[in-house]
Amino acid sequence: MKKLTLILLFIAGCSLNSLRAQMIYDYKRTADMYFEQKDYYSAAQYYSKALGTFTVKPGEYRPYQLDKDGKSKQKKLKDYETVVYRLAESYRMYYDYANAEKWYAETVNFDPVQFPLARFWYASCIRANAKTAADYERALAQFQQFKQGYKGTDEYSNRTALEIQNCEFAINEMEFPPRYEVVKVTGNINQGGANYAPVPVSNNTFYFTSSRPDSSLIEKKTNPFINTLYVARGGQNSFDSNEKLAIPMEKGMEQGAAAITPDGNTMYLTRWTKKDGNKQSSLYRSTRSGNSWSEPQQLDASVNAPGYNSKEPYVTSDGKYLLFVSDRPGGKGKFDIWYSTINAGGTLSAPNNMGNTINTTEEESAPFYDPVKQILIYSTNGRVGFGGLDFFSSKGNFGGWSVPENMGYPLNSAKDDQYYAALSSANALQKGFISSDRESICCLEIFAVKRKARLAGGLVLDCETNQPLSGAKITLLDSTQRNVIETQTTSGTGRYSFEVEMNRKYKVVVEKDNYFSKNFNFSSEQLSMVDSMMNPTVCLKRFEINKPIVINDIFYDYNKATLRPESKLVLDSLYYLLLDNPKMEIELGAHTDSKGTDAYNLKLSNARAKSCVDYLVGKGIPTARVISKGYGESRPIAPNTLPNGKDNPDGRQLNRRTEFKVLKN
Repeated sequence: MKKLTLILLFIAGCSLNSLRAQMIYDYKRTADMYFEQKDYYSAAQYYSKALGTFTVKPGEYRPYQLDKDGKSKQKKLKDYETVVYRLAESYRMYYDYANAEKWYAETVNFDPVQFPLARFWYASCIRANAKTAADYERALAQFQQFKQGYKGTDEYSNRTALEIQNCEFAINEMEFPPRYEVVKVTGNINQGGANYAPVPVSNNTFYFTSSRPDSSLIEKKTNPFINTLYVARGGQNSFDSNEKLAIPMEKGMEQGAAAITPDGNTMYLTRWTKKDGNKQSSLYRSTRSGNSWSEPQQLDASVNAPGYNSKEPYVTSDGKYLLFVSDRPGGKGKFDIWYSTINAGGTLSAPNNMGNTINTTEEESAPFYDPVKQILIYSTNGRVGFGGLDFFSSKGNFGGWSVPENMGYPLNSAKDDQYYAALSSANALQKGFISSDRESICCLEIFAVKRKARLAGGLVLDCETNQPLSGAKITLLDSTQRNVIETQTTSGTGRYSFEVEMNRKYKVVVEKDNYFSKNFNFSSEQLSMVDSMMNPTVCLKRFEINKPIVINDIFYDYNKATLRPESKLVLDSLYYLLLDNPKMEIELGAHTDSKGTDAYNLKLSNARAKSCVDYLVGKGIPTARVISKGYGESRPIAPNTLPNGKDNPDGRQLNRRTEFKVLKN
């Protein structure tokens, strides 16, 4: 009887093991099917079910725990590792980085030969979930460990180098005070699906793209998450939307990521289809008819290159350019930013690539351009930043661009940040909206942003009258990269004021016609604690072309042209004046009193003037900008003798002078 019982228990155990094995196989097979179809959400559900049939618990992985029977140990070990890795991959592929990180943490213990990228993706998920500098430090340690162990030379090794730079950049950048206020828009606008790419049409209304579930499609038991355009209304960072934009939508397609011309009558938008998880997108144009829009018409092949994607249009506020993103040939790689000129009547020129200064070998996205301040804002994951798509800005026009700069935390996060939209074209960089998945498991949401304004200003005076100087041109430059940030002209108050970033170094150039220019450098480091700062008051001195200006306290040895040391200190002020006025050309003239012969005095004055010029040239002033001339005793400015014929020492001293005059400015 006992023997029969043991036999029955053995049979039951074998049946249970067989059933468990069958369950593992069925769940895994179903999960694999969804994975190959790129339905990663469903794949994750079934890999999770398959994982539940193993006896090991997450975080307690030991190969020998899976089965004590050595014959099947290796197979179960392989099954377990494959399921865990695919589960992590599935979570990552539909952007659930929190769950992906948890399972990748298991995979770093697996065989690195079979799973060579496990640590790379583990580090990537830690970085994608980062909220603090300490999180970036954890990710940095994993990327560095992956770099040490990975032997390949491919996109992963290249990407690792960039990710290490990203982590180091983020750790450093997060020490600075935030440059923007970023607040998730309230109301029902961010409820359900992805919500992104806002297009302001008035102070309290904007269009946006959403994949929120469509109840009519739910009833038909088809995919309800279809992207299309909606209307949002509200204010004060709270918007509601229950209304689709009145624009036709073609069956089997999705549409959104739109742009509107300044007159509000033409819309450019993206339409796309999905097949086997791949998107094919093109740009379309629609025109307003009352409160609705016409059937969108596909733009011609010059914009929509056959076989390639075009998407994410943006029309500049002056109506001159259409910017968009495309993976067409002729780019730097993957998706680049392109632009077309909008001609009279709305026709478009052949697209031009924005060039290698802007585009990278990775992804560029969602361009925005402010023609007032000539600043381009766009997103890319091909430059050093916080990870994912980051906002970058570049100063310039469509003839050339400055090196893009990361726009900092918290405008940028560890996840994807894109679709900058200005609330007002007059002050486009002050307030607006962005799209980000920083607070979402899966999808982009809309955030309101406001620049934290910090001001640096000053006062410009006339040196002679000590009164405010109007009409002076004030130029603010980045003293590190030397690019012009903004230019202003003083009013009758003589005051100027710029918005500046914290912890940056700047140069200010102050200039006005017929005045000597001046410049100075300053750091905005102190603005971390205050909202504004005043730079030193600057006075400009007036001049007239060819009118001599006496340089006081230029001394020479007796009957010689040798400059005394104290004279060199005075000439230094003229040297700095020439540096501040780089186009100015001057003449340095020397004069004598009437003692001695005319020929001797002329020779002496020529030598003295040349000594002054030689000193300036020796300090680096080009010879073409300074010429010397001796006048001898020919141009006295005071009598050398008194009316009674006696010597006039004071007059002679005034005549023994050195002058300069501006020849060209």
